[in-house]
Amino acid sequence: MSIYFDGLLIGAATFLIIGLFHPLVIKAEYYLGVKCWWMFLIAGIVGVISSLFVYNSLLSTLLGVFSFSSFWSIKELFQQRERVRKGWFPKNPRRKH
Repeated sequence: MSIYFDGLLIGAATFLIIGLFHPLVIKAEYYLGVKCWWMFLIAGIVGVISSLFVYNSLLSTLLGVFSFSSFWSIKELFQQRERVRKGWFPKNPRRKH
């Protein structure tokens, strides 16, 4: 009987990747505003392309998770702007609008 840890590794890494993107979106909106959405788009596209060419299925899967977390972050970035507007998160007083 063999035990395979790929599923657990993918689950844990997915949890960490999504957990990392949450504060990243908050900081990006605070310091840069929503104008940085294209950086998440480029990161997602690079991740998708990389995922297609990586032979290792574990790494390819994690690149896919990274990619779609980047794409989802574009939506979250605009929602974060609304949360700041509502006063749920602090507004950067030094950033010009």
